[in-house]
Amino acid sequence: MSQEKLAEKAGVHRNYIGEIERAEKKATLETLAKIANALGARLRDLVDEV
Repeated sequence: MSQEKLAEKAGVHRNYIGEIERAEKKATLETLAKIANALGARLRDLVDEV
């Protein structure tokens, strides 16, 4: 899935998705939950290894 599509589904700006991927920004739990939902994943799946 592209950053643009993920951002659209999660309701965040696509630049923010890129910044999270590059570790330039830290996402809040609320944003991570939105991203997980957009991916059809559980929040735990995104943060389990952190």
